[in-house]
Amino acid sequence: MSYKEFDLFNPTEEHKMLRETVAAFCASEVEPQAHEFDKKEEFNLPLFKKLGDLGLLGITAGSDFGGSEMDAVAAVIAHEELSYSDPGFGLAYLAHAMLCVNNINVNASDEIKSRILPKLCSGEWVGAMAMSEPHMGTDVMGMKTQAVKNGDHYVLNGQKMWITNGATDENKTPADVVLVYAKTGEKNGRALVSTFIVEKGFSGYSVGQKIQDKLGMRASNTAELVFDNCKVPVSNLVGNEGDSMLHMMRNLEIERLTLAAQSIGIARRCIEVMSKYSEERQAFGKSLSFFGQIQNYIGTSYAEYKSAKAYVYDTARRMDLSSHSGRLDSDGVKLVASTMAKNVADRAIQVLGGYGYVGEYHVERLWRDAKLLEIGGGTIEAHQKNITRDLSKHLVL
Repeated sequence: MSYKEFDLFNPTEEHKMLRETVAAFCASEVEPQAHEFDKKEEFNLPLFKKLGDLGLLGITAGSDFGGSEMDAVAAVIAHEELSYSDPGFGLAYLAHAMLCVNNINVNASDEIKSRILPKLCSGEWVGAMAMSEPHMGTDVMGMKTQAVKNGDHYVLNGQKMWITNGATDENKTPADVVLVYAKTGEKNGRALVSTFIVEKGFSGYSVGQKIQDKLGMRASNTAELVFDNCKVPVSNLVGNEGDSMLHMMRNLEIERLTLAAQSIGIARRCIEVMSKYSEERQAFGKSLSFFGQIQNYIGTSYAEYKSAKAYVYDTARRMDLSSHSGRLDSDGVKLVASTMAKNVADRAIQVLGGYGYVGEYHVERLWRDAKLLEIGGGTIEAHQKNITRDLSKHLVL
């Protein structure tokens, strides 16, 4: 598929160059290793660090702190292109660049940013964000992890589960930097949730179990993080106690937008595969593309993909990374795009038949990876709830 739609999908020459750079890197570096690392359920850390050389690991971070200081459209382009080849690797990138780096860039003090961000942007350090717990996902106020202030430090206790980049290798080495949400008390009967930066080497910070045998996104490491009387300096508190809900809201929009961008990359690859296969493969003396049911699969997939892609890029174009202003459409694009990608991948398997069921043609891996996007970063049910509530307050269509 060509990139002639420079008005929406490549609004500037800088965006066009970024897409070409990432696409070339994916073709030469990401594509050749994707199947192998998915099969091994391993995170390709050396390849990940190369993203720092391209300026991608701090794509939205300030230039004063080692970042590329690009916009939401640039973030979408990077995630689409990486996920075209390897969504699992792309998810590890998202956890680092969006959940950790962008979060710190938007919410932390200059002192924290100047100390932490350059190493994250260069790839020297790998970052993560820890919110979910073994017994809770979207119920943030139900978390049990607590931090108690004790002089010049906080004592952090609890467990976090399903943390992408929580472990960076097979030896369960923890992420170099992880943003941790923890309760720090109550105010007016409501829990105060605060944000802490925990660094590798802090006593009491370790990886519990590394999650194996996942359905998809196997090229990204998922782990349980354990905080057992973990001592965190007061200076590693982001903002003030009780600020976490604001931090989350500021960052959830770009998280959900880039997860939607992953869906766009998955769908684009699946459409290319099934379109090419249907032209080359014959049945009853005719190409598969001659048959109406195959045309239905391909035509419907293309229309849904293009519709979702336009929604994703239009939302990115209007998103201000420094403010919390677009939850309605960040929920909307992920709701639409995630299910679209799963359905397109499913149709691709159907078009390819037996070949679609094995790894050689990639679509079975993309189908497995796509399912996570209906769950991670907010379930599709959570998006439906948020959209309904937002429309009841501000009915502007």
